[in-house]
Amino acid sequence: MKVRMRKCPKCGEYTLKDTCPKCGEKTCTPLPPRFSPEDPYGVYRRKLRKELGFFYRRV
Repeated sequence: MKVRMRKCPKCGEYTLKDTCPKCGEKTCTPLPPRFSPEDPYGVYRRKLRKELGFFYRRV
């Protein structure tokens, strides 16, 4: 299971827990998501990449 760093928005403390150990505030991930689940053009982008041969195998 992957564990991501989390950041407290109130005091700025980094932790792996859901709540900040310093102030007790709820933590959040400091990075935005890599893609939007509601991407309206994702189908077309994947189709174009497949036609041009940009897909590669991850080892």
